[in-house]
Amino acid sequence: MQKIRYRLVYNRKKVLNAQGCALVQVEAKLNQRNIYLTTNIYIQPDNWDKSNSQVINHPQATELNAMLFEFVIHLQGIELGFWKRGIQPTLALLRDAVKKKSPSTITFPVFAKSAISSADKRPSTKENLMSTVNLLQQFRPEIDFPDLTYTFLKDFEQYMREQGKGVNTVAKHLRQLRTLINEAINDGYMPLDAYPFRKFRIKQEKPQKPFLTPDELRKLENFVIEDKKMRHVLDAFLFSCYTGIRYSDFRALNTANMVQINRAPWLSFEMLKTNITVRLPLNLLFDGKALQILSRYPSIEYFSCIPGNADTNRILSDIAALAKIKKHFTFHTDRHTCATILVHQGVPITTVQKVLGHTSVKTTQIYSEVLSDTIIRDLKAIRKRIRS
Repeated sequence: MQKIRYRLVYNRKKVLNAQGCALVQVEAKLNQRNIYLTTNIYIQPDNWDKSNSQVINHPQATELNAMLFEFVIHLQGIELGFWKRGIQPTLALLRDAVKKKSPSTITFPVFAKSAISSADKRPSTKENLMSTVNLLQQFRPEIDFPDLTYTFLKDFEQYMREQGKGVNTVAKHLRQLRTLINEAINDGYMPLDAYPFRKFRIKQEKPQKPFLTPDELRKLENFVIEDKKMRHVLDAFLFSCYTGIRYSDFRALNTANMVQINRAPWLSFEMLKTNITVRLPLNLLFDGKALQILSRYPSIEYFSCIPGNADTNRILSDIAALAKIKKHFTFHTDRHTCATILVHQGVPITTVQKVLGHTSVKTTQIYSEVLSDTIIRDLKAIRKRIRS
C-alpha cells in the first residue's frame, strides 16, 4: 500500500511577484513522481522558515500556519476517502479531487447529481438521469460507493417492481444507473473490479407502442377543461399528435421554425435526437388542426413552454382520467398516434417516414399499427376490385 507523502514548498520557481512575494505550495509525492498544489498563500522570503516549513515574522503567522496545516489535512482526508472506497489513490485522482472541490466523504447520489449537472447532455437527458437518482434516494436515502453491488441492483430492481413500474421502465432506470456508475469509475470514485453490472442482466420486453384511436383523439379534441395549465399541456399534446414531433423538439420550437413555402405555412426544425431536418406542411396535415391550436397562443415560444417531461406526463394522466380514456399514454404517444392514424388514412408508409424523420422505413413500420377499421377498409377495397 503506497501512501502519498506531503511537504510544504516555498517559491519553487525562484521568482517573486511585483509585491516581492512568492507562493507556498504543497508537494504531493508518490512512486517517485510529484505534483504541486497551490495554497493561494503568498509571502515574502523573510517570512518563510525553510527548515521548519512554516511562516515566521508575519503579522498573521499563526493564522497562515493554521491554514497551511488544514490544507494538508484536507489532502490527507481526500486520500483516506479513496482508500475507504477501495481505490488506490493516485496523484491524478488527488489533483482532480482538489480541482473539483469534491468532499472526501462524498456519497454516490451527491456525486451523481454533480456529474449530471456538469455533463454536456441535453436537458431532457439530464432530467431522465436525475429521475433515476431521485428514485434511488427513495429506495435508500444514503448510498456509499461500496454499496453499489450486484445484490444492491437486485434489491433496487425488486423495489421498482413493487412500486408498480413496468419491465421497460425498470430497465430504463437500471441503464441510467449503469451510466452513472460508469462515470463514477471513470472519475476514480469506484475501482473497475467493483463494477456491479458485470454479471447483472437488465431484463427488457419488446416495447409496447400505445397509440390513441381516432375516437380517443376526438374525445381529447372535444374535451372542455377550465384549468389553463392542463389546457396548455393538452393543446401541446394534440399539436404533437398532428405533427408527430417529439417532446424535446416541441420544447425547442421558436419563431424561426415557422416558414413559408409556396405561400403555405410549414414547420421546419432539426430533430435534437438525430440532427435530421424535418419539414411539415401544417395546412395539409390533419386538415390544419395544428395551425388552429397554434393560433390560440400569442407566440410559438409561449406555446412551446410546457412543464418538464415527468410533470407533463402526470398532467396527461389526469386529463385521461377526466376525459374517461381508459388507456395510459405519455407525451411520446403523440408520435405513434400520428403515424398510426396517417397509415389508417391511407398515407404511404414512406411519407409517414418523412413526417416522423426516420432514416429507415423499418423504424416507421414499428409505429404503423393496423387498426381494425383499416383492415376492413382494405379488404373491402380488394373485394371491390375483384368484382369489377
